[in-house]
Amino acid sequence: MRRIYYSVLPITAIAIVACNGKAQNEATASSTPQGQPAGQMEATREVASGGISVSGWKGQIDPGEAKRGQVLSNAKLSQEGNALHVTTGPAVAYWNPSNTASGDYTVKASFTEPKYMNLNDHPHPYGLFIGGNEMGTPNESYLYCAAYGNGNFIVRGFGPAPFQLNGRGEPNAAVHKASGQGAPVTQDIAMSVKGDNVTCSINGTVVGTYKKSDVVAAGKLKSTDGIYGVRFSHNTEGTVSGLTVTKP
Repeated sequence: MRRIYYSVLPITAIAIVACNGKAQNEATASSTPQGQPAGQMEATREVASGGISVSGWKGQIDPGEAKRGQVLSNAKLSQEGNALHVTTGPAVAYWNPSNTASGDYTVKASFTEPKYMNLNDHPHPYGLFIGGNEMGTPNESYLYCAAYGNGNFIVRGFGPAPFQLNGRGEPNAAVHKASGQGAPVTQDIAMSVKGDNVTCSINGTVVGTYKKSDVVAAGKLKSTDGIYGVRFSHNTEGTVSGLTVTKP
């Protein structure tokens, strides 16, 4: 019998931070994000009436954003029915401290970008994180898998310094592509821990499998046990529904 726990979350995040190829926040872990020319600049936006209005939820912007003067209230997390609405602003992770997972588990959620690239001039990712420890502190660590509306995905983390598992991201046929700028696109994202493996699945297809020993190590995760939540890059808007953890 499988135990299923639900968390309902709407997400809209607006990011307002200047970013360049090497310091971009969805990719604090590496250099220029895939699909963005080196040296390209995009000013981070500030979200009007930003902050967190969902009871029990917390957030933290990326360290690189903070160094450039951004603050958490420059992004916005609100609830719309059974969904989280995120608008950024600075790249940010959001979580409810009561949402934890340990041992073998799968965390999943559905992400919708209602208007692809409506707040940015190149694709930005959004997705799940797992293994969150010391969240909200300078020592926080977590691993995230995120999708872009152009068919790419990226797997990275903080430990607390950024680290990467698939470089600047890569394309995969399973990742949905928006039909054009301003069009809607939805991605069903799941992250699983099973035995010695950590996997990311997008729209029902495993797009990345990583050994736990490559994820839990010095400068990476403290453990795959911990808090789970959502992460949005800068200058991005979307909703999140069906945030769920399932254990065998």
